[in-house]
Amino acid sequence: MKAEQLKISIRFFNDREVRAVWDDEHSKWWFSVLDIVGVLNEEADYTKVRNYWKYLKAKLKKENNQLVSATTQLKLTAADGKKYKTDMLDSEGIIELSRSFPGKKATKFLDWFLYSDTSIDGQSKKKAYAKSERRAKS
Repeated sequence: MKAEQLKISIRFFNDREVRAVWDDEHSKWWFSVLDIVGVLNEEADYTKVRNYWKYLKAKLKKENNQLVSATTQLKLTAADGKKYKTDMLDSEGIIELSRSFPGKKATKFLDWFLYSDTSIDGQSKKKAYAKSERRAKS
């Protein structure tokens, strides 16, 4: 993926930022794993979120879970204004990651992620539907 082709989108789940990058080459969104982990743990402290992801990633590797190998790294702008490589997952990976979290938090997040018009995928689906409607009327 070339840097100039990156399209970044930010949505909010319960006032928490969820960043995503559009991959033109593969026609899909990549989502920040740390943003999702922070949302699911209701944790704002970056260090705690990063440490939890390290722990979870090691646990998943030990269980031979394919989720970890599905991650890719892309540069995103951090709170300090600098760009850093961060683990990213596509939609399927985010769904699988969310399922490894217990309780209602993950269920509420998945409902938003999969079905809400305000999620990144929801916005994409809405735009695609609108385009197909315009084409059908032409």
